[in-house]
Amino acid sequence: MIIAGRMKSASLPSLRVEPELRQAAEQALQQGETLSSFIESSLRANIERRLSQKEFIARGLASQERARRTGEYEDAPVVVDQLQKMLLEEKKKRQ
Repeated sequence: MIIAGRMKSASLPSLRVEPELRQAAEQALQQGETLSSFIESSLRANIERRLSQKEFIARGLASQERARRTGEYEDAPVVVDQLQKMLLEEKKKRQ
């Protein structure tokens, strides 16, 4: 995971964008937020998302290998039903 709160001692390459993209980014800023902090938080969020995707794929491949090795597979309708129940439970928690 990314560690926050450390002293900033490295820089990223400057980024050339179309004027419309910069304007859209500036309009998306929240009160007191700078363009630099917006870019940094976006970068952190995308890194986290990509790490999560990588872990998800690794779990899926491991599950596939385990199923091939053992010959034990789950029926798709059963899995979909379980996922729908999990989704409903999460939605109830957020209400």
